[in-house]
Amino acid sequence: MKAFVIIPTYNEKDNVKSLSSAVLAQHEDIRILFVDDNSPDGTGAIIDNLVAENDRIHVLHRSGKLGLGSAYREGFKAALAMGADYLMEMDADFSHDPGSLPHFLSAIQENDLVIGSRYLNGVSVVNWPIRRLILSYFASVYTRWVTGLHLRDCTSGFKCFRRSAIEAIDLASVRSDGYSFQIEMNYRCMEKGFRITEIPIIFIDRHSGSSKMSGAIVREAVTMVWKLRINSLYSRLLGK
Repeated sequence: MKAFVIIPTYNEKDNVKSLSSAVLAQHEDIRILFVDDNSPDGTGAIIDNLVAENDRIHVLHRSGKLGLGSAYREGFKAALAMGADYLMEMDADFSHDPGSLPHFLSAIQENDLVIGSRYLNGVSVVNWPIRRLILSYFASVYTRWVTGLHLRDCTSGFKCFRRSAIEAIDLASVRSDGYSFQIEMNYRCMEKGFRITEIPIIFIDRHSGSSKMSGAIVREAVTMVWKLRINSLYSRLLGK
């Protein structure tokens, strides 16, 4: 079994070394693929040193800050080329607990997509201001209402895909970013009839670094869910 944890990085020099150790300690079949967007703080050079020291760590260097969605798309393609059986998404800042990784690997055995949910058992978020918590929670409510996704947490970025699920999706046609990317990938899996489940996680706001949230990401998510729904209805009308 090869499970690749794909971790986009931008200015995460304080986290990548300790995160690598924590992730690899969870299971002997786990590998890490960092996707670094030419971090000006030297994150890429630190990762290069980690790669030289451990053959379970890999890196994909990109020319600049090109967005979360494109980082995962390129990371998925690279991991598939390296023989990944399972492809996992994870933040670089310890917001996602590496100790949860074995639970994902267990759940994916009977599913095609496993999502780490912050809202499965109430609200499991630490250190978020109330405004952001409300925004995230109601983003999932809004997404469920528009798209029909039967998920408690539609925007979670801690998840695990079976290889066949990623291979069935035309990644070149997935153009969204940020929260929107998470929603779109979930929706594509639902449309294709893949088995999707959620497991509870505790999300702890980042220990160091800077937040990647922006107004543009929120606005994209608001409009993108309607595009997904309309495109789906249009395809059904055409019998595609």
